[in-house]
Amino acid sequence: MSALIDAQRRDAAISVLGGPTTVVDIAGRRIVMDPTFDPPGVHAYLTKLTGPAVSADALGPVDAVLISHDQHPDNLDDDGRRMALAAPLVLTHPGAAGRLGPPAIGLPPWQSYDLPGGPGALAVQAVPAVHGPADGQRDAGGHINCEVTGFVLSGPGLPTVYLSGDNASMGAVKDVADRVGDIDIAVLFAGAASVPTKEHGRPLTLTSARAAAAAEVLGAKVVIPAHVDGWAHFSEGVDEFVAAFDAAGIGNVLRVAAHGEWIDCR
Repeated sequence: MSALIDAQRRDAAISVLGGPTTVVDIAGRRIVMDPTFDPPGVHAYLTKLTGPAVSADALGPVDAVLISHDQHPDNLDDDGRRMALAAPLVLTHPGAAGRLGPPAIGLPPWQSYDLPGGPGALAVQAVPAVHGPADGQRDAGGHINCEVTGFVLSGPGLPTVYLSGDNASMGAVKDVADRVGDIDIAVLFAGAASVPTKEHGRPLTLTSARAAAAAEVLGAKVVIPAHVDGWAHFSEGVDEFVAAFDAAGIGNVLRVAAHGEWIDCR
């Protein structure tokens, strides 16, 4: 059987399709995080370098879409938005839910939502994320860059999965570790994303070194890198990510696969 993702569900597996777009098969559900399915090209002030490894149609039916934030095209592009709004359920933060409309539901930090369907219980919990340096400029809502949320998936007998979203804050990571407990699988958005016009070009997401530190704080048994390539504004890629984990002596927790290939999480 090919390891390339298709419509067939896996028991517990994760695949990164490119950029932030991550597919999680768990507890009989298929969940997509931050869908970006546009072809390469200029998207507002950002440039997409490569398209997704797998098309939205190839995924088959999706049970839920998770959106960390809706205001940046590298996390939700035009085709990704269409895919999300065609799904039966979208979970995101309250501001994004208001802009997207049905079927989007807004979850404030630490609120959980029980996903319907499947053979067993599966909860999605919203967790904090900070999209830039701690001293960054805050908007009217108090958010740096824009409002962002991460997510934790959990249920009886299931691995606990943390999906960071665009987060640069070790404080937010520590809050997740303190309130959720040890994380079995962490999908860390990194890449040290940088835009010259924002925060003096300082990283808006985790650097590779901070991703390694985050993995240690979380006690993560498995770490999967995401959002480290496919866009021109990333300053670090998967090679830097792997090197940072090796330097920290925790390279054994990394699971890296070609885009669109499954990583078995059983």
